[in-house]
Amino acid sequence: MPQMSSSCGFRVLAESTDCKARVGKITTAHGEIYTPAFMPVGTQASVKTLTVEELRQCQVQIVLGNAYHLYLRPGLEILEKSGGLHKFMAWDGPILTDSGGFQVYSLAALSDITDDSITFQSHIDGSRHTFTPERAIQIQRSIGADIIMALDLCLPYGAEPERIRRAHEITLKWARRCREEWAGQDSPYGHPQALFAIAQGGIDPELRTEACNALAGMDFPGYAIGGLAVGEPADDMFRIVNVCTDALPLNHPRYLMGVGTPEDLLEAIERGVDMFDCVLPTRNGRNATLFTFQGRLTLKAAHYKDDPEPIEEGCPCYACRTYSRRYLRHLYHAGEILALRMGTLHNMTMYHRLMSVARDKIQSGEFATWKAQMMQQLSRENFNN
Repeated sequence: MPQMSSSCGFRVLAESTDCKARVGKITTAHGEIYTPAFMPVGTQASVKTLTVEELRQCQVQIVLGNAYHLYLRPGLEILEKSGGLHKFMAWDGPILTDSGGFQVYSLAALSDITDDSITFQSHIDGSRHTFTPERAIQIQRSIGADIIMALDLCLPYGAEPERIRRAHEITLKWARRCREEWAGQDSPYGHPQALFAIAQGGIDPELRTEACNALAGMDFPGYAIGGLAVGEPADDMFRIVNVCTDALPLNHPRYLMGVGTPEDLLEAIERGVDMFDCVLPTRNGRNATLFTFQGRLTLKAAHYKDDPEPIEEGCPCYACRTYSRRYLRHLYHAGEILALRMGTLHNMTMYHRLMSVARDKIQSGEFATWKAQMMQQLSRENFNN
């Protein structure tokens, strides 16, 4: 198997003394990422409602895009003419692209899967397309992300054991093929791309250990834990996260895909996860559910009708510095677009503040005590200051 290039530098900067939490630094051609880190989802080259300048104000370090959606629209020709996704969306920081495996899972009724490829029907125009592991890498090379993902096969919670094992075996086979196609090559825009592999295996700890050991043996720059947050109980999810972080290499970043609430992030950080993505902060922000360090607010609730306080006292975001809860509640009820933007802006700021404080607490040796306190506060709903 070809040796990988130094496409992604990762260094552990600090480790907790009472759990597996750690602070790290990922180095890419478009900037450094300090972990634990949260990646907002910009599926179609945009984090919904926010400009790239607002993302910077929120202290976003890295944005996630999706190869499946970008391949269909705007298409690779437009992206290549634009000089890649960074220039197309005017974001000069790091980008990670998901290979599209999860989207094929979520659109299962439109997909046909074999041991060698996935053929799917476009949700846009009904046209049919085939992704092989090699094609998934070629597409992400054209997109030009700093971190790209191997094609994987994700199944819903409750799938039969034989289906779970087959998906696990196919994912490993595809990982080898993706790695051979990638082989440490640079993007066509001249910067290196790091390939992360994805471990599947449902909630079977033996399959998960087998997957992590096999992928570690292939020597990828980073590793992701996939196939969780798909309906399984939280206890099962975190049990499997623990199994995976025990098996994955210590000197490589670990990425838990599709998770989650602020509480989920802290639980996973405690278990040694470095990177996260989820639509939750943006989607909830558009629907008036706002996260704070004291709990969450459903801002459409009646008792905020005449509340003069900001969403969260001390939050540095524009929404909290400028508007009251009663004003934003009015905007949500009136269907004003500004409400969606301000809710998203606040939630994105809160998530990145949470990651920043988590890094500080790990470095100061206070993470476990702080996390226990935060878990109590974050679980509160519709509180009044």
